[in-house]
This record gives sequence, C-alpha cells and structure tokens, in this order.
Amino acid sequence: MQQTHTKPPQALNLRNAQIYEITPFTMLDFADHIAAIAWFCGCNMRCNYCYNPQIVTSRGKISNEEFLRFLDARAGKLQGIVFSGGECTCASDFIPLAHEVKQRGFLLKVDTNGSNPQKIEEALNLGLIDYIALDFKAPRQDFELITKSSLYDKFLQTLRLLLRRNFKFEVRTTVHADFLNEAKIEQMAQILYSEGYRGVYYLQNFLPTGDNFGNLDAPLASFDPSKIHTDLKIELRNFD
Repeated sequence: MQQTHTKPPQALNLRNAQIYEITPFTMLDFADHIAAIAWFCGCNMRCNYCYNPQIVTSRGKISNEEFLRFLDARAGKLQGIVFSGGECTCASDFIPLAHEVKQRGFLLKVDTNGSNPQKIEEALNLGLIDYIALDFKAPRQDFELITKSSLYDKFLQTLRLLLRRNFKFEVRTTVHADFLNEAKIEQMAQILYSEGYRGVYYLQNFLPTGDNFGNLDAPLASFDPSKIHTDLKIELRNFD
C-alpha cells in the first residue's frame, strides 16, 4: 500500500482511549475489501434498537498508541479500516486517527448517523474518507421517538453535503416493524429521492439479541418490503 505524507490535522494524544474494541478481520462490513473495524465509544443518540449499548455507554479500552500498533501490524494484510460505534464522529480523535489510517495507505469507511456534518466535511476536505454508510433512522415525526435526539436536521445536512459533493456513500435503515412500517419506509425513500439520492437504499432487518436500549424483542407487526413503492432500488439485509 502506498503511504501518503499529509500533515496531521492536529496532535494525537497516544494515551487517549476512545476505541472500545477492534474486529481484526471482516469481509462483510466494507464491500469488496478485506478490512478491520474500530468500534468507537459514545454516541449522541440512544436508538431503541441499538445493538451496541455497551459500546455507547462504556469508556475506551484501546489507546491510540495500541490502535496505531495494530495498523502497523496489518499493513499489507488489510485493504481498509472501518470506523464504527457508537458514533465515531463524536470522538475528539476522529480526524487525527483517520489521518493515521490514511497515512498508512488504508482505505477508510465511516459508519455514521449523520449528526456531525461539520466533522464529516472537515474529513472530506482533508481527503480522509473513501466511503460512508449513512444511517437514516426515521422520518422527522418519528426521529425523536426512535433516537431520543433532535438531530434530524443534522442528518439532512450530512445527506445534502454528500450529495452536493457527489461522494460515494450508501444510505441504510434498520427496520423494527413496530416502529417503522412499510408506509414510513416508503416516506423515507421518497425523502431520499426528493433530495437527489439515486443510490441503493439498504433495509436492515432488526435481529433481537436481548441487549438493546429499548429492551426490544422481535416485532409484533409484520413487514412486507414488496408493499414499498419507490423509484429507488431497495436491497434487503438479514431478511429471510
């Protein structure tokens, strides 16, 4: 992998720890790339269906120094790194760690709820991100109920930023049918289309794990994707 030599955007405190854990190998989370996942602690949302409450509410376990050693050990073995969480853009070290990833020649994918458009724009201006998976949590009227936040407009700002820059990204929604039925997903698809999104809209089926903020089990309501009428291409993940 060819290394870049851009100037670090800010000093990195090697002792700081904002990463909860690292998944050292995945072929599923960064399409067509062999990658690892860095799971960042903390989030500015508390989504009912969140699978990672322990990551959201915990303190970091892996120092920046340890993460850099991991990157150095994987040079030539991995193609990409995924920043996930939690919400990785909430981390104060998001930009400098992204720089360290790119400095070593890795591609960087960012999983984000879109709540920090200024941070995303800064990273894009520095050429630090190669791909983004943007979570569309809910339409405006259901956003606070599902996320326990009032960050819908921030999501829209991020969506519009990525569209304006013609950046490569996907939009995805986790579907728990007791909260998001076919009509609401159709409404969300229409919002995306009206904003100019023409990529694939990924629907991810909620899978009960017994550990989520809403103490949710399998939905009582049924969900039939064939009832969704949209000009967007929809692809399903984890649906039978």
